[in-house]
Amino acid sequence: MISSCSQRQNHLLAALPASDYKPLSTQLELIHLPQGKVLYESGAVLNYAYFPITSVISLLYVTEDGACAETALVGSEGMTDVSTFMGAETAPGHAVVQSAGYAYRLNKQLLRQKFDHSGSMRHVLLCYTQALITHMAQTVVCNRHHSVDQQLCRWLLLNLDRSPTNELAMTHESIANKLGVRREGVTDAAGKLRNAGLIQYARGRITVLDRPRLEDRSCECYAVIKNEFDRMLPHLIAA
Repeated sequence: MISSCSQRQNHLLAALPASDYKPLSTQLELIHLPQGKVLYESGAVLNYAYFPITSVISLLYVTEDGACAETALVGSEGMTDVSTFMGAETAPGHAVVQSAGYAYRLNKQLLRQKFDHSGSMRHVLLCYTQALITHMAQTVVCNRHHSVDQQLCRWLLLNLDRSPTNELAMTHESIANKLGVRREGVTDAAGKLRNAGLIQYARGRITVLDRPRLEDRSCECYAVIKNEFDRMLPHLIAA
């Protein structure tokens, strides 16, 4: 698997011109991220930025009583955490590996230097930040105003966009924690999708069988987020 990983599989790294990419390429460290690994917790000192290749990372906020909710997903389209180049020394939230895979990591100080001195690098990272803000804002709206059924469809589709397969290793309880809802609500919603022939699940694995119909059942939030990232990509290439 390692031999098939390329730094340019990450969209942000791929968008950099050679003058910015070449100095960074020797500093990028390929690492394997197992499912459930905590990259950082709220208040932790940020030492690295992570650029996923085949892994998917969940960005979470956790309350004092231990409740949590996911604010965004990061796959090969992006990086975590944008705070690393915006001057923050500590993490504002948690980052946990949702789907195991590979990522490249880069020292925070080096990334910040490139951001400060390279217009192209700054353009790429700020375009991504804009899309990420839209992702987070739409997630808040979805969690507040849409049904658990719609939230589950949106969440599954966003995961599919960032996963190399149509199978996700995730229990109903884990999904409920990320959506900030009761497990029974997720189980009921997943049962409806299974009975309709859209998904199947067993032993903590969910397989999507009919993506078009899953999109039809989702609220507009999935399309808003996807369209924003699709809109961002031409700007990244133009950089």
